[in-house]
Amino acid sequence: MTFRHTSVLLEETVNGLNIKPDGIYVDGTLGGGGHAYEVCRRLNDKGRFIGIDQDEAAIVAAGIRLGGFGEKVTIVRSNYCDMKLRLQELGIDKVDGIVLDLGVSSYQLDTTERGFSYKADAPLDMRMDRRQSLTAKEIVNTYSEQELYRIIRDYGEDKFAKNIAKHIVAERGKSPIETTGELSEVIRHAIPMKFQKMAGHPAKRTFQAIRIELNRELEVLKDSLDTMIDMLSPGGRICIITFHSLEDRIVKSAFRKNENPCTCPSHFPVCVCGNVSKGNVITRKPILPGEKELEENSRSKSAKLRIFERC
Repeated sequence: MTFRHTSVLLEETVNGLNIKPDGIYVDGTLGGGGHAYEVCRRLNDKGRFIGIDQDEAAIVAAGIRLGGFGEKVTIVRSNYCDMKLRLQELGIDKVDGIVLDLGVSSYQLDTTERGFSYKADAPLDMRMDRRQSLTAKEIVNTYSEQELYRIIRDYGEDKFAKNIAKHIVAERGKSPIETTGELSEVIRHAIPMKFQKMAGHPAKRTFQAIRIELNRELEVLKDSLDTMIDMLSPGGRICIITFHSLEDRIVKSAFRKNENPCTCPSHFPVCVCGNVSKGNVITRKPILPGEKELEENSRSKSAKLRIFERC
């Protein structure tokens, strides 16, 4: 299957980077190279672009899409949490812009055998990096009821988390839960019918929770933000697109903390903590998709773009 992914908030993100033609730019979630292509188009011969992704299919697809830009493009298979190390290996300490388009790609959702979607029956996989051994199947079949409850409650924000965890444990006691279809069915039986009619597909939140846990998505984001801001040159910008409130809260909080890191009590007349602002939040409110994009790409409806500029 061809790697297909419609880049969300494409124009807003690329404009938000405030691109310098001779600058160095990094996309930490390269995907099919949609944002990357538009960034590279704006670079001159002195400009440089580094694309990072942990999904092998994305690496191949982006390599083809960006092939015409020649040596100004470098593609690396890695997780963006290792961005600093990967760039140091390329002799780069500072960059002029970073893009992150978080969450799961259209390609990953639509490729049935990847096991990301609750709409088709496939092996329970959900690995963004297929080099890792842990899969969704292991989480579903080996996590304790308490652990399952925790991730479905915290990462899925599902009010029926306790009952879903209970049903999963009861069902796997009879035989292992092997496929997305089997898991979907178990979840469906754990949620009262009247709520299923009101809140969309009953498995949506649990699948999100398992995917986030498996790929350490929130942990990676939280641990990487300060480092990425530190890597920006003066005037450099980081643009981050999130798709649910958990990610957005982490980004919003990190940007705010880097803009105003002072820990002094509010009644102090001057700052004595010594913490210095690293820059400014460009987006006081997140940028949302316009009506046209929402019509053309239903998966953009929960997208939010936040931008921070290094001082």
